[in-house]
Amino acid sequence: MSEQTLARIWGMRLTFALVVCTILFFNLLPLETSPRLWVGPDLLLAFACAWSLRRPEYVPSLALAGLFLLADLLLFRPPGLWAVLALLACEHLKGRARSLRDSSFANEWLTVCIVITLTALAYRTVLMVTFVDLPPLGLSAFELVMTMLFYPMVVAVTHGLLGVRKAAPGDIEAGGGTA
Repeated sequence: MSEQTLARIWGMRLTFALVVCTILFFNLLPLETSPRLWVGPDLLLAFACAWSLRRPEYVPSLALAGLFLLADLLLFRPPGLWAVLALLACEHLKGRARSLRDSSFANEWLTVCIVITLTALAYRTVLMVTFVDLPPLGLSAFELVMTMLFYPMVVAVTHGLLGVRKAAPGDIEAGGGTA
């Protein structure tokens, strides 16, 4: 693998970490002092899904696990639960990346929506089984729908501004082989 390719991979991994830290920074800003009646999309999961499908070598499992765990700790979620579920979702999408490479965006979007929905359902189920206080179902459903609706915008930012495009069949992957 050439030095330029290796530098690009590590540069994009650092870029992903910076995107996650930026999202977390804005999630932690106290922009409102009263309780909100709505919730925004889970941009961290949307970016992770987009990058996992488009260029799996840019988001290694250990980095995803660490960044999702950091998000759990900073956002006061049960530590590790969302991190494990989101990591499993991203790893599933990485496994599907090659088969979805030549498909349409609608197929990619549908796949991501299904994976995000299953992840959210698993999260609520585990919280329910362990008797942890659940967020209101309406807010959870609204966040899920918002995440699905924002996915095309996340892909546009990922593709247009950050330069993360689907791997072409001749591109060199992290393992040194061709895709």
